[in-house]
Amino acid sequence: METSEKRSFGEIIQGSKPVLVDFSAEWCGPCKMMPPILKEVKDKMGESVMILKLDIDKNPAVASAYGIQSVPTLIVFRDGQIRWRQSGVTRADQLKVVLDGILKQG
Repeated sequence: METSEKRSFGEIIQGSKPVLVDFSAEWCGPCKMMPPILKEVKDKMGESVMILKLDIDKNPAVASAYGIQSVPTLIVFRDGQIRWRQSGVTRADQLKVVLDGILKQG
């Protein structure tokens, strides 16, 4: 789910490919439900999207920059812009609908 080369978060979200970021934390119970959901989304959507998991305790500056107050919070970025945001566990089919819609916007 991560790129092999080290790029900054700011660089990663600048691309035209949608980037779904899962803001989570080790201590968060509901966050543990997200990895299989995100894997299902990735399996269905392949290379058309990038999915990143970001631990807010290890990346406090990024979490603060986007005003993350609860986890899990999911944000979809494209071209450096927030295209969609939701807090709480979100089903794979809902995420796929959101991402398909963002991809159609071109």
